[in-house]
Amino acid sequence: MKYLKKTMVARVAHALAFELLALALFAPLGAWLLGLPVAHVGVLSVAISAIAMAWNVVFNAWFERVERRFGLVRNVAVRVAHACAFEFGLVVLAVPLAAWWLDIGLVDALLLDFGFLLLFLPYTFGFNAVYDRLRAHWVARRAIA
Repeated sequence: MKYLKKTMVARVAHALAFELLALALFAPLGAWLLGLPVAHVGVLSVAISAIAMAWNVVFNAWFERVERRFGLVRNVAVRVAHACAFEFGLVVLAVPLAAWWLDIGLVDALLLDFGFLLLFLPYTFGFNAVYDRLRAHWVARRAIA
């Protein structure tokens, strides 16, 4: 798929859509799996979501510069690299917060995060693939109008 340059508004819209859908899907699941109240897990989820949104905007701006510089095409290998690099950065940012909020050790928080990572890797991959296709369609329609 051809690279389409994004404005800051488009980046923020992308991050918001990604995080709102993730919250709706994964906060209730996390509460159920951890046996904790949805409100307790929800607060942590919103905090991590805010961190993830900021990281999403920064990371995607950087990644798109790398794409342009090296002439990368968003094929499966590039999408896998994108998803893995994004999630690794998020682990570094979110695990200490989760350990503190859940009153567990860093190793336990890391193991918990790995469990959610198994959910988020395919989610990240799929969301971005669908988003890119929809965005290309919207941009093409606006160019015609």
